[in-house]
Amino acid sequence: MGAVPGSRLLSAPGPREGPDPFDVESFRSARRRVVLRDVPAPVVVLGSTQPDDVLDADQLRRRGVRAARRRSGGGAVLLTPGAQLWADLWIPADDPLWSREPRRSAVVAGAWWTRALGLDGMEVHGGASTPAPGSDMICFAGLGPGELSVEGRKVVGLAQWRSREGVLVHGCAYREWDPGPILELLALPSARRRMLAVALPGVAVGVGDLGVASSWGEVDLLRALPDAQSWDVVRA
Repeated sequence: MGAVPGSRLLSAPGPREGPDPFDVESFRSARRRVVLRDVPAPVVVLGSTQPDDVLDADQLRRRGVRAARRRSGGGAVLLTPGAQLWADLWIPADDPLWSREPRRSAVVAGAWWTRALGLDGMEVHGGASTPAPGSDMICFAGLGPGELSVEGRKVVGLAQWRSREGVLVHGCAYREWDPGPILELLALPSARRRMLAVALPGVAVGVGDLGVASSWGEVDLLRALPDAQSWDVVRA
C-alpha cells in the first residue's frame, strides 16, 4: 500500500460510498455537534502517526476491508457494520465546555460516555497513556486519558483532534471484544502475532458482554450530554 498524506481514505476494494467519515474539516463549526455513526462496510482506521505498512495489504484485499486514517492519534481500530457504538463529539473553542488541556477534554468526554452506558464500577482514566503489549498498533490494547474501563478491561476508546476552532473527540465501544479480526489485518511477525493472540483477549470487553444495550437506539448518549438541546445531532 502506498503512503497517503493526511487523513482520508487510503484504500477501498470497491467504489466509495458517500463522504469520507474521517474528514474532520466539516467539524470546524461554531456549534456543539454530536455524530452517532455506523459504517456501511468494514474499515480499519489508523491513527495519525501510524505508517501505512502496519497493515497487511493482501489481507485487506482478501477480506474486503478498507483502510482509512484519522487525524487523531492512537492505534488502529477495526469498524464493521453494527458491531460498535461510535460517536464524534465536537466542542467549539469559545464554548464553556472547551478546555485548552487535551487530557481534560478527554476526561470530560469519558464522563459523558460513563453516564450514557450506566455501568457500575466503570472508571474514567485520568492519567497519562498506559502502554501495554500491542498498544503501539491497536487502540484497545492500551489505556489513554478519558478512556473507560471495568475491572481493568477497556470498554470505551477515545481519540481527539484539536484545531484553533475547537476539539473533536472520537469515541468507540465494541459490542463484543474479539482482537482476532484486527490481528489478521496487521503486518506482524508470526511470533508477535501469537503473543498478542494470547495477551489481547483479556485487555478489553464489549458493552454487550457486560449486559449493556449496544445500539444507538438503546444507548442514549444525547441524554448524558450537558444541555442536550444545545447540540446539533447527526446520525450517519
